[in-house]
Amino acid sequence: MSEPDSPAPLPVGDSLRRAPKLRLVDQAASATRDIALDTPSSGLIWARRYRTKLRLTDVTVIVLAVAVALVFRFGVRGIPAVPGSFGANYWLVSLLIVVTWLVALELFHTRDSRVVGAGAHEYKQVVNASAVTFGMLAIAFLILQVDIARLFFILALPLGVIALVFERWLWRKWLLHQRTFGHYLARVIVVGNREDVEYVVSQIDTKSGAAYYIVGAALEESDSAEIAAGDRLVPIVSDLEHVAAAASAMGVDTVIVAGQPSGGSAYIRNLGWDLEGTSAELVLSSRLTDVAGPRIHFRPVDGLPLIHVEIPRFEGGRHALKRTLDIVTTGLAIVFLLPVLAVIAVLIKIDSPGPVLFRQERCGRNGQTFRMIKFRSMVETAEDDLAGLLDQNEAAGVLFKIRNDPRITKIGRVLRKYSLDELPQLWNIFVGEMSLVGPRPPLPEEVQGYETHVHRRLYIKPGLTGMWQVNGRSNLSWEDSVRLDLYYVENWSLAGDLMIIWRTFKTVIQPVGAY
Repeated sequence: MSEPDSPAPLPVGDSLRRAPKLRLVDQAASATRDIALDTPSSGLIWARRYRTKLRLTDVTVIVLAVAVALVFRFGVRGIPAVPGSFGANYWLVSLLIVVTWLVALELFHTRDSRVVGAGAHEYKQVVNASAVTFGMLAIAFLILQVDIARLFFILALPLGVIALVFERWLWRKWLLHQRTFGHYLARVIVVGNREDVEYVVSQIDTKSGAAYYIVGAALEESDSAEIAAGDRLVPIVSDLEHVAAAASAMGVDTVIVAGQPSGGSAYIRNLGWDLEGTSAELVLSSRLTDVAGPRIHFRPVDGLPLIHVEIPRFEGGRHALKRTLDIVTTGLAIVFLLPVLAVIAVLIKIDSPGPVLFRQERCGRNGQTFRMIKFRSMVETAEDDLAGLLDQNEAAGVLFKIRNDPRITKIGRVLRKYSLDELPQLWNIFVGEMSLVGPRPPLPEEVQGYETHVHRRLYIKPGLTGMWQVNGRSNLSWEDSVRLDLYYVENWSLAGDLMIIWRTFKTVIQPVGAY
């Protein structure tokens, strides 16, 4: 990727000469020149290049999916070579499917810079576009009485959807890798008071999937040339009145308004007008915390943009679907994993005296207790030995963890590292005491020490895996564990569950924080 040109000089006019604070812009542009060399000169450039890559691979995947379905239905020799009637013209039907599919991907904005690299949201858009494509074609073929092979039509959809999602996943992995080197990032100025700006900058810097790189901040008043946010210093490039000029001078792609700056809605409106002459877009940072995108809906009323925040529901159809997924998945898993479970049981029995399974009382949904089953990974006297180890506790809050717990057996250490000791919990899930994905199942004594808000963890069933499992496991602090669990309780979705299950496999293969 070519290096960006040096920031363009600010326009000079009588009104600008009378604004001494604009010197901040010149100073900031000079101070951040080295930063600019490591990031793209314009987010529009990288977005256009990335969309081109996606478009080419999307075309390839869809053409191959339709071709494979065609060959599978007729065989290489059986594909009609000469067009007959319209009903038998599979070449024309194939072309129509390809073109309609590609148009749908475009209309659903699956390659929009706000969507690509977003993970589950991007995959959802691809799946929705594909479903609409085949739904419309099915209706059209039915009305026009187009006689096509159903198997050919049915095969192309699942093959194409799976291939498209996998292709987007590969591109996303590549994109996130590029962003670690400062590539494919939109250059950003954050506007607001110091506290709000510091919060937004630190949040963006700590999120690996963030598409932004902060090159400057704009504050109403400041007695310093930079602010400390996270692990780095961000230069102050402007006051609130001259943000558009700073954005133009520094080749900024996005201006983020953090919190509620002085001037309120009138200031934000005027800032949007000022940015019309630049290539920067305006983004407002909401004060909503721990609320996932699907719970947020926008509804303009007579020019007033209202944000609707959906209240979490802990009953209903979604929970029935979640329970169905639990039953089907764990039922199949228990059957296929029986040989593995038997081998682990034998190894535990050989390694140390005592029972193969360890049963412990845990709190489930609404605080109801149940007997959670695990493979025994500690010596038989582990519960009695606990009192002598309490002073060595390395965990915070009400948890108890020791990195080198002397009670763990040899085979138990291996089982814990790869979470194999948790496999018997598949039975807890099958009978309805737990779920595949959910908060960590707590001990009753832990629940007794909960603060009031932490009890919300018990609003849904605990899980075999969850946000805590794929975000550090035992390395998490008590506060982080609670935050992740509460976030999941209020924002879970089936698509999110599938993503967590997928990430769990990666965590198990490359264990981090397991002891």
